[in-house]
Amino acid sequence: MSSVKTSTGVGTGLTALAVSLRGVTKVYDNGVMALGPLDLAVRKGEFISLLGPSGCGKSTALRLIAELGAPSSGIVRLARHEGKAPPGHGIGFVFQEPTLMPWTSVRENVRLPLKLAGVPKAEARTRADEALASVGLADFAEAFPRELSGGMKMRVSLARALVTDPDILLMDEPFAALDEITRFRLNNDLLALWRSLRKTVIFVTHSVFESVYLSQRVVVMSARPGRIQADIRIETVEPRGEEFRTSAAYSDYCRSVSAALAPSYSGQSML
Repeated sequence: MSSVKTSTGVGTGLTALAVSLRGVTKVYDNGVMALGPLDLAVRKGEFISLLGPSGCGKSTALRLIAELGAPSSGIVRLARHEGKAPPGHGIGFVFQEPTLMPWTSVRENVRLPLKLAGVPKAEARTRADEALASVGLADFAEAFPRELSGGMKMRVSLARALVTDPDILLMDEPFAALDEITRFRLNNDLLALWRSLRKTVIFVTHSVFESVYLSQRVVVMSARPGRIQADIRIETVEPRGEEFRTSAAYSDYCRSVSAALAPSYSGQSML
């Protein structure tokens, strides 16, 4: 397959889009076709979830959007940054693990992307403190990662992704390892943050419940090689809260998403 580089321009007809994938495939060196062909369009300010079985290419798709790899074929287009991020930092990425530096403070962990970009120390410190405040950790700037709970570490990781003021926030199963109560709380906090900042969010999850609660759209992917199997819009009254979790509408959407996901699974749990 011919290699097509990721495009960072916004082409004709894409002015309202943050991300566009057209005919994207990914074949690894060992011959495994992980993805595609995949066609996906994400509008600016939209919150979508990628949902599918393990190995279906969800994380691969995120890495291609983040320019951490090139597609084997097809085109990835991104609307570039309009805020105050340094060049090349129009995307924030929250990985499955917090990956914090244990030898330095929470503030310094959050400041790292700005330090690497050469932002003056005083400005970087201010922006790091603002990012920590946005995730509810203003009082923990001087703490070390070992002093934090799992949920707090993930908040630090989110603050580090936000400190460059990216347009696009990519989140790869960030809450999967957390207990249910912490996960629910972080889901609520993430929605509040999204409503405030209006970033474009692409969120990878294995959880039907989480995808329906968080997203404006749930994009259901097939088993490898990952393709879009269903694209389900979640239309509810905003802002969402705990009343949505217990509503008939939420249950109906969960059933619809589960039904769309079922063909991709072979005896695996979908929730």
